[in-house]
Amino acid sequence: MVPLPETAVTAPAPTRRTGVRADLLAGGAAVLLVAAASAVGQYLNQHTGVRIFAGAPPLFGVWQPHLGPGTPLAVLVAVLVVTRGPDLASALPWPRLLLAGYATAVAWTLALATVDGWRVGVAGRLATTDEYLHEVGGITDIGALLRGFAGRVLDFQPDSWTTHVAGHPPGATLVFVWLDRIGLSGGGWAALCCVLVGSLAAVAVPVALRELGAARAARAAVPFAVLFPGAVWLGVSADAVFTGVTSVGVALLAVSAARRLVLPGLAAGVLLGFGLFLSYGLVLMAVPALAVCLLARDWRALVLAGLGAAAVVAVFAAAGFWWLDGYHLVVARYYQGIASARPYGYWVWANLACLVLAVGPAAAAGVRRALRPTTARALPALAVLTLAGLGAVLLADVSGLSKAEVERIWLPFAGWLVAACALLPAPARRWWLAAQAVTALAVNHLVLTNW
Repeated sequence: MVPLPETAVTAPAPTRRTGVRADLLAGGAAVLLVAAASAVGQYLNQHTGVRIFAGAPPLFGVWQPHLGPGTPLAVLVAVLVVTRGPDLASALPWPRLLLAGYATAVAWTLALATVDGWRVGVAGRLATTDEYLHEVGGITDIGALLRGFAGRVLDFQPDSWTTHVAGHPPGATLVFVWLDRIGLSGGGWAALCCVLVGSLAAVAVPVALRELGAARAARAAVPFAVLFPGAVWLGVSADAVFTGVTSVGVALLAVSAARRLVLPGLAAGVLLGFGLFLSYGLVLMAVPALAVCLLARDWRALVLAGLGAAAVVAVFAAAGFWWLDGYHLVVARYYQGIASARPYGYWVWANLACLVLAVGPAAAAGVRRALRPTTARALPALAVLTLAGLGAVLLADVSGLSKAEVERIWLPFAGWLVAACALLPAPARRWWLAAQAVTALAVNHLVLTNW
């Protein structure tokens, strides 16, 4: 079997209106949203008693202009992708394009991370008192960890889990425990694991597009997926692992649905099922998964994925952890912390400004094009997957359980919005890639982020 046939066109048929002006307006509106969130956030921080707990609003970090050892490499990677990326994306054989794309995404992410230096930007990120590695040394029995995990979620107990461990299911902690067990202990190895796994999203999203009949769009999307502004937070946060695992899961589901294969469908379910035990919010990855099966018109793949996911849930349940129990407890823990003070009225729209900084202004223009009816007819895969990513984000936003810090929390959904950049006109793509690079470089050099 072969992938679904490539659509004959890569964009809606040209008319007298190219849409360039509307693209610029969409990108400009995204920039204005960020500016408004920053101005209002600064006002709340400095002139009111409202506490938003974001030192560089809307981002979780502090204003600290700086250069670092990663600066030259980050600029070099950006220049190479902007100048050569679109041509190579069109010319390279598909396997070589994926390999080059992945390697470049790793280089881009590591370069951005080391702008803050190796210790601060990489090795020390996951070793603070709020992070996973703080608990790893005390975990000597994985079975006991799973059986007693829920009992330590709530705060203000002598043995309460640290913030990030408590805020996620045990799968997230297990990743770092397993690394420690195989001898890759410490913040440096944990950070490299996050970068290597998170960078898989740069190729997984194009693979899904190609399998669903949008091969040319998949190629056009690769440079944008590589030069992802959200790489600022992929390097380094555990959300990078969440992003890579779930993106590959959706890509495998697309392979299964398009080619009518069994093993990729089961593997997709295992990865997406494990995603449920990495972060509670990843239950929303069901939206892109359903979109894939809708596009391929193959519900057998969804059944296979369901079996794979059910097996993961069953393993965790047999080991002593029930997902729903953990979810109810983490909601209570969420409001035991700073989330109870963060105002919903600000974050419900400022979250979207954080998202803009993660996906870049080009994604705003691309999403505008993806929402047009002509795109749905010409490139249904790109339109539907973009809508699925956007839908997952909006559901997370209105829930009130993602107030702030979504520049990293929503990374698993962000890649599906960046894919819409493939709709931008070819002559303008280098300019939009440059805008993406400037976004990431500006954030990384002006703000000392918490991740």
